[in-house]
Amino acid sequence: MSAYRTLDDAGDLTGKAVLVRADLNVPMQDGKISDDTRIRALAPTIADLLAKGAKVILLSHFGRPRGERVTAMSLRPVVPGLEKIIGRPVAFAPDCIGDAAVKAIAALEKGGVLLLENTRFHAGEENNDGEFAAALAALGDLYVNDAF
Repeated sequence: MSAYRTLDDAGDLTGKAVLVRADLNVPMQDGKISDDTRIRALAPTIADLLAKGAKVILLSHFGRPRGERVTAMSLRPVVPGLEKIIGRPVAFAPDCIGDAAVKAIAALEKGGVLLLENTRFHAGEENNDGEFAAALAALGDLYVNDAF
């Protein structure tokens, strides 16, 4: 038996908010994804969670904004590529913590997918800040690390 739990161990996730740490730091050119390899690698995890009835909440960083909100490093332009690969709409929240994230998750239907804004817009992401980690953890019922 593995020391790590897997999605096979999760059982029915109907209506559960599942936070998925994803590697969506994809190469971009002229505001469009130039290599979608990382999204394609993530797609089976999203499909598995959706098949189990989960609400999928994606967490990722993009670039190195150093705790500042930098428009050019927003994850919003990743949404169309995600939608194309997973074949369903992806909602977007303008922040990864706080009211914006909480409201976006509350509005998400079972079987929905939500991408939260760049975690590196908060200094706590790179500083391993416990309060920041707790604010992220509070958003979900289960955590899946799919980043590589």
